[in-house]
Amino acid sequence: MIHGFTGSPASIKPWAIAMHEKGLSVFAPTLPGHGTHWSDLNKVKWEDWYKNIENEFLALAKHCDQVFIAGFSVGGALALRLSQIRGSEIAGTILLNASIYDERKRFKLVPALSLFLPSIPGGIGDIAKPGGVKHGYERIPLRGLNQVKKLWNIVERDLYLVDLPLMVAYSVNDHVVHPVCSETIIDNVYSSDIREVVFERSFHNVALDYDAQLLNEESMAFILDVLSGELSRGESVFESDERELIDAEFESIVSGLSLDQSAPTTYLDELDAPRYDPEGFTQPNPVLPAADQVSKFALLGIVGGGSYMLFEMFTGIDLLGMGPWPGVLGFIGGISTYIWRSARAEDDFGDGVEL
Repeated sequence: MIHGFTGSPASIKPWAIAMHEKGLSVFAPTLPGHGTHWSDLNKVKWEDWYKNIENEFLALAKHCDQVFIAGFSVGGALALRLSQIRGSEIAGTILLNASIYDERKRFKLVPALSLFLPSIPGGIGDIAKPGGVKHGYERIPLRGLNQVKKLWNIVERDLYLVDLPLMVAYSVNDHVVHPVCSETIIDNVYSSDIREVVFERSFHNVALDYDAQLLNEESMAFILDVLSGELSRGESVFESDERELIDAEFESIVSGLSLDQSAPTTYLDELDAPRYDPEGFTQPNPVLPAADQVSKFALLGIVGGGSYMLFEMFTGIDLLGMGPWPGVLGFIGGISTYIWRSARAEDDFGDGVEL
């Protein structure tokens, strides 16, 4: 279970405890740069967060036959990245108000601002229920936020790689992550079974809000349905492309066959028929043009130049005092001239574009 940016496992603690009380083994790591001081988030990269959750996943997989991934907010983006890379090893993924982009104009300024401004004021969370507890940094580190943007770009680009069962849960009144992120995920993954859960009473931090119990119930129901086989893995993009290619090839073959038995030949006759007419076959190699005076001189350069090179190399006698170079030049010049004279006038050696 993966918490969000500037947060900590405290933001998903009730959710994690509820899953554990149902008999599940639960890992809820603290991502690098979190749980200490906000300035530490300016010292890490998104790859550090990913490596951390991948190691936790591999450790859990050593003890459990089936492993599910759950991610909240930016933790949802990390859960998607893990599902894109290790999807075949994951039973299912739960996304809670997952963020994969933010279209607000101020986010476009983050890369530039992060060069000279360490952080900006933040908040304790987005919770509709009164008495929300502090569970993360009160400032937003800008270099850390820029790493979030880099993670978003990769995750959104590779959504098509996700083909495992998904539970996409989101709040309609989320003031941190717009629900359009969840809609984009649903529309672009290759999962065949996607369970959509909508929270109407909670804001961003659902695990600490009014719909916490509903979140726990839906999460457990999703896990049990995957384990029972009611929800299954979808067809990957690679399998889909291969199937479409096979279907296209089959249709191409069938479309060229005659299934009309009243025709002079049947489709079996057409399969046995020769693929070409031997008598009408045209040799692909053109006849070389008749040798003219220039071609004869070219042939003389090839033979004479080659002979001069061999003579100089094997006897050591330098007739012209220039080593083998006269023969080399005569040989190359003869070949170049012969090729030029042998080429057909109608050959187009251009780039195929008519100007």
